[in-house]
Amino acid sequence: MDLSIVLPVYNEKDNLRLLYGKLNAVLSKYPKEYEVIFVNDGSKDGSELVLNELAKEDPKIKVIHFRKNFGQTPAMAAGIDYSKGEIIVLMDSDLQNDPEDIPRLLQKIDEGYDVVSGWRKKRKDTLFMRKIPSWIANKLIRKISGVEIKDLGCSLKAYKRDILKNVKLYGEMHRFISIHASWVGAKIANIEVQHHPRQFGQSKYGISRTFKVLVDMFAMKFTRSYSTKPMYFFGKIAFLNFFIGLASFGLYLYRAFKSNQFLTDPALLLVFLFWALGMLFIGFGLLSEIMVRVYHESQDKPIYHVKETVNL
Repeated sequence: MDLSIVLPVYNEKDNLRLLYGKLNAVLSKYPKEYEVIFVNDGSKDGSELVLNELAKEDPKIKVIHFRKNFGQTPAMAAGIDYSKGEIIVLMDSDLQNDPEDIPRLLQKIDEGYDVVSGWRKKRKDTLFMRKIPSWIANKLIRKISGVEIKDLGCSLKAYKRDILKNVKLYGEMHRFISIHASWVGAKIANIEVQHHPRQFGQSKYGISRTFKVLVDMFAMKFTRSYSTKPMYFFGKIAFLNFFIGLASFGLYLYRAFKSNQFLTDPALLLVFLFWALGMLFIGFGLLSEIMVRVYHESQDKPIYHVKETVNL
């Protein structure tokens, strides 16, 4: 299998046949073996029936049905796990991503890139609720990660399989696969892709997603920098507190000898407060070291549960 297209689906009944038609028009010209994997993320609008019908009509259409709604990241993770293609293209199923851009992504992969990320330069979304929060989040994430991805929120991306095999997805982490890949030396390209206004259904994501993505970014940065040595992180905070406590103790002694009041100076409270915080963060560090060792020795646990599959 050369190519796998993975599409999460959540309540997109009215879009699915139109999307299939566009995908078929593009992929019918593809000279190698391919598959299209739809992951039904617990839809309740009849999407399951439409997907089963498409799978009966076309054996290249494969479907994974979740028992309930687990979210976009688990849906993408399931599609990746079940896929067989050497190249994996991820995209949304709401018709805002355009299948006509897929050949351009594959062309960049053929040029030697490991990851090709879509860039919705002319995004068809609301300014204040979608565009501005996305622009701020992308700017901060590029600053934190040091990776020049222009549009992390764009689901349309192409990956070589070997880049994805060791990536574990949690939270909103599917957006950071490109960053993970860059950190292990992958060659990444950004290309401008089309973006269409939504025709049917409603967006499943609001401005609150921006906050979740940023929190996940900080968590990922922490995991990368301190996943095997969390004591370094907590130790830095602990010694900072010890230093502030020592400075407070010096201030206390100065003020106490100057005023001859040794027990009533508030600086004494700061001494005990910061030294106690220092000891607390040392404890956090030791507990984190234990948890890291347990984590690295434990078995993987699934982040989704499959009810049934079709054509897989």
